[in-house]
Amino acid sequence: MATFEVEPLSSSIGAVIHGLDLNTLEQDQVELVTDLLQKHLVVFFRDQILNPESLFSLAKQFGQPVPYPFVPGLESQPEVIEVIKRPEETTNFGGVWHSDTTYLESPTMGALLYAVELPDHGGDTLFANMYKALELLSPGLSRFLESLSAVNDADNEAISATRPGQPKKNLTAVHPTIRTHPISGKPLLYVNRAHSTHFEGMTKAESAPILEYLFNLIERPEISCRFRWQPGSLAFWDNRACQHYPLNDYNGSLRKMLRISLSGDKPF
Repeated sequence: MATFEVEPLSSSIGAVIHGLDLNTLEQDQVELVTDLLQKHLVVFFRDQILNPESLFSLAKQFGQPVPYPFVPGLESQPEVIEVIKRPEETTNFGGVWHSDTTYLESPTMGALLYAVELPDHGGDTLFANMYKALELLSPGLSRFLESLSAVNDADNEAISATRPGQPKKNLTAVHPTIRTHPISGKPLLYVNRAHSTHFEGMTKAESAPILEYLFNLIERPEISCRFRWQPGSLAFWDNRACQHYPLNDYNGSLRKMLRISLSGDKPF
């Protein structure tokens, strides 16, 4: 195996893996990255040379690539989308804390995001650990939440505001507030500010104070890491166990990324 180094970004989540070429991964290296993803929940690579076709080939080694519901894929590679913020735009796509596609019955298990063009400064992404978020709860609140499921809406105002001009999808799904990770078998908090609107069997007004408390907990810096992008950087995150938030602090600059999602399973 090629020499590699793992650089943790925080004590809670995230690590940069140095020394691997993502275009030439061997099976033992795929297994290494898979293990490190489970340990750190999001792994990063720098100085990679990828295009839509090689990004698709890379993703296939870790799961089944799937189209993204809100953005058409590239003609040459339909599962790969471009995430672009142009200099004249002031809203960044997905610019709120979220877990991807929780409005689907089977949300994606993860995603790979590759940096093509970046502003001179800004545009970092934050990631947060949902195992750690659950650990911050009192035993009493955890027991209460175990009995609840949350309704997740693709058209929730918090996230639709980051997609100006896009039509509504009318996609909703109900998932456990505390889900079990299918690989680790451990429980984690599974609501997010972008999509979770209320608890099943409760009104939005009744749900709002509890959800807002949980959202604020998820966003606490001690359970997060911050990744500074460079051209050629790639992030690969476990969408089941972490949430992310792309910062919008680079108005007037171009930011262009390539992204691909991996098929997931129904939360339980």
